[in-house]
Amino acid sequence: MKLKKINEKLQDALIENGLTEANILQQETFSTIKSGADCIILSPAGSGKSTTIVLNVIQQLSGHTEESPRALIFVEDKTKVLEMVELFEKYGKYSKLEIYGVHDKGDMDYDKNYISTGIDVLIGTPNKLSDMFTTAGYNVNRLKMFIIDDADPMLKLRHETKIMRISNSITKTQRIIFAEQLTERIEILADKMLLEPYIFDMDEEGEEELDEEEDEIQEEE
Repeated sequence: MKLKKINEKLQDALIENGLTEANILQQETFSTIKSGADCIILSPAGSGKSTTIVLNVIQQLSGHTEESPRALIFVEDKTKVLEMVELFEKYGKYSKLEIYGVHDKGDMDYDKNYISTGIDVLIGTPNKLSDMFTTAGYNVNRLKMFIIDDADPMLKLRHETKIMRISNSITKTQRIIFAEQLTERIEILADKMLLEPYIFDMDEEGEEELDEEEDEIQEEE
C-alpha cells in the first residue's frame, strides 16, 4: 500500500491481506492523522472508514504494551466491536499490539481484569466504555488516540454525554470523529471535543473536499 512513511510491518500485513493500494479516503487522510491533528472525516458507508481507523492506529502506536490503553475507539454495537477487533488481528499481526473489545453483553469483571494486564487498543460501545471508565479508574493520560467510528447512529441514540464524560477526563490526546454526514449533533460534539479540526468530506464518487489547511501539513512534512 503506497502511503508516505507507512510502517513496514503494517505494510507487509496489508499486502498479505490483499490491500496493495490505498483508497482515496486513506490516501487523503493518512498524513493528517499521522501528524496528530484532530479531524472530522465524513465518508459514505462502505468507503473503508474502519480500515482507515485500524491502519492509522497501528501506524501511530509503537513501543511496549502499557498498563492503560493508548487508543480508545467507540463503535455502535457488539457486531461492530467484533468486526473492528478482527480487522486489528488481520492488519496488526506483526505489530504485537494488544487489542481488546468490550460491549454491553460482556462480563464487566472479566473485562476489567483483562484490561488490567495491559492492552494497547480498547474498542467498545459507549455504554460499556462509560461504565468501565467510571468505575475502573484507568490512566487516561496515556491515551494517544480517541476515535469515534460511525458517529451518526451513536448520536441518534443520544450517547453524547457518555462520550463527552470520558473525553473531558483526558487532558491531551488526538481526537477523530468518523461519520457519514456532518449533522447538527456531530457539529455540536465536535465544537466541544476537537481542537481546530481538519475536515475531510468525501462524496459518493470518492472525490474529496478538504479544508485548505491540509495543504499546510503536507508542505511541512
